[in-house]
Amino acid sequence: MPREGDLRMELTTRPLTAGLWPAFETLFGEKGAKSGCWCMYWRIGSLYRRQAGAQNRDAFRAVVEAGPPPGLLAFVAADPVGWCQIGPRRSIPHIDRVWRLRSPDRKPVWSISCLYVAKDVRRQGVASHPVKEAIDFGRSGGATIIEAYPIDRRMSPSSSSTGFMTTFERLGFRPVPSPTPERPILRLELGHATG
Repeated sequence: MPREGDLRMELTTRPLTAGLWPAFETLFGEKGAKSGCWCMYWRIGSLYRRQAGAQNRDAFRAVVEAGPPPGLLAFVAADPVGWCQIGPRRSIPHIDRVWRLRSPDRKPVWSISCLYVAKDVRRQGVASHPVKEAIDFGRSGGATIIEAYPIDRRMSPSSSSTGFMTTFERLGFRPVPSPTPERPILRLELGHATG
């Protein structure tokens, strides 16, 4: 695993394709990052709990193998250290069933719906790198707006699988009207990207 220190200068990202699946499995570990989710919650809702673990892993592997890449893996050298799921909002249909995250309009957006950083490199600036790269990834895929659903740092870190507000705000994301202030929706109009 990478050495301690400021890793930002050493980070690279690559779209998750079938060839990188072993690195993704290494990053997520035996338990699938968070409760056996394997980044399936926003695709299938609470069903992810009933099929936690191997079934979710296999389902997400099928998503990866079918393409297009559902997100970006961050690396330090050959070690996977982070993950950012990004794609058109319609690729994660369960999000429209969560009243707190209902879209304020019908604009076609891309969503950053999962942000995961390996435990031993957290609090070293790693999270912002895959988000920054996801902006370019979305732009190259035709996105004009990227949406994120982060939490405030005061909430439980176990709820942080969508990232923290400050990560997105530093990159130019701004709040849009949302059903509840406890679960903000942030957007970045790509004509105004910073970083």
